Amino acid sequence: MEIAITVLLLIVGLVLIIKGGDFFVDAASWMAEASGIPKLIVGATVVSFATTLPELLVSIFAALDARAAEALSPGSGIGMVDMSIGNAIGSVTANLGLIMGIALVAIPMAIRRKDYMLKMILMLVAAAVTVCFSLFDNGVGVVASILLIIIFVIAMYDNVHEAVVAVKGGAKDQQLDEPVTKKSVITNVVKFLIGAVGTVAGAQLLVDNGSALASMCGVSDRVISVTIIAIGTSLPELVTTLTAIAKKQGSLSAGNIIGANIIDLTLILPVCALIYGSKLPASPTVAMVDIPACLIIGILSVVPTLITKKFSRWQGVLMLAAYAVYIVLSVIVMA
Repeated sequence: MEIAITVLLLIVGLVLIIKGGDFFVDAASWMAEASGIPKLIVGATVVSFATTLPELLVSIFAALDARAAEALSPGSGIGMVDMSIGNAIGSVTANLGLIMGIALVAIPMAIRRKDYMLKMILMLVAAAVTVCFSLFDNGVGVVASILLIIIFVIAMYDNVHEAVVAVKGGAKDQQLDEPVTKKSVITNVVKFLIGAVGTVAGAQLLVDNGSALASMCGVSDRVISVTIIAIGTSLPELVTTLTAIAKKQGSLSAGNIIGANIIDLTLILPVCALIYGSKLPASPTVAMVDIPACLIIGILSVVPTLITKKFSRWQGVLMLAAYAVYIVLSVIVMA
């Protein structure tokens, strides 16, 4: 009976994220077309903030639990807080290696380098900062948090600046067939909110019940953490990307992934460090496997694109292969 309920909730979660993703992308595309803001910017801001909610919530709850444990017994919260940094880093790696890899294989596309350069460089610099401080300072502390927040502010300023320029210039990705009315605005805002809630709730159902089902089948907690939870908290990005691919919205998909990664690294980690009240420690596995893998896959996603001025199918295949190697190594190391 317990297994049947768990499987049913898994199915409900799947339905929620599929339908939620459909609403989400439709509404976000409409916002871009109606406002004149490029879809890349909409994806990198509004959509990214919504799709990173699972990572943010998981990391914040882990930091809160760790702080409470530390108050009762010093040193007892280290294992819990490790999930904060591990979840954020693991989600970035999944976003790039798995989700962007799938997107590039499905819809390779040419880009304007100036539209992507600063965003991609900021994402890579944030990953490098996290790697350096995790390896040489044993975690994300005050200095690392300040640097990451500066990167976050620069990224958000750049997005807002580009949006203002686009609106003033009257540039639109595509003209709407119908005029913008109060009813259409309300309808699409509601669709966006319903889509966001449905996607996040569905992802949480999949993570919780997928983990429970794996435990029932005898899969270890460590293997669950680097597979189901890491990929599960990235499901909103995956669903948004797959829906965007189906609707031929490549810029929205790319903007969502890049923006989500910047938020994961430059907002979630500093916020969790603040909540924890101390440096977020990086365990040996996170420092030696997870974070370097994140940086390597990040380089694969950024460097070829900026050199060739396009997202290539071979690049997506290489990123998927690198992610598969990372998962195998993680399972072996953490088994």
